[in-house]
Amino acid sequence: MEKRSVDPWKWGEYTNSAQAVEVKNVNGTLYCSGQAAIDANGQPSAADMKTQLLLTIYNLEELIRSAGYECSGIVRLNIYTTSVQDFFSTCTEVYQEFLQKYGIKQATSLLEVKGLFASLTVELEATVVR
Repeated sequence: MEKRSVDPWKWGEYTNSAQAVEVKNVNGTLYCSGQAAIDANGQPSAADMKTQLLLTIYNLEELIRSAGYECSGIVRLNIYTTSVQDFFSTCTEVYQEFLQKYGIKQATSLLEVKGLFASLTVELEATVVR
């Protein structure tokens, strides 16, 4: 698989994403449903957003590994949150560490939504290639 990030604007160097990602010679594509802070028993977390993001990332990593893919193959990662302001003020470091851990440079959208399931505050939806 060949992956190339496309970002024609200088300001793109300072973001945690790319404006586009091109992939060639793909051997498979995994479309992940939104993952959230839900424990192994199916119970949603009522913790703060940062704690929820940590569990959400863990769940996404587990899903990707279970499907036989690697997180480094993430080409699209959408973030749904009940508060963009809270996400930027409390979760940026955790999110950046996740991207850096796997060398992810993905196309992304960050969306503030009115609500998520139960007490959830953040959800990640990924597309992964190999």
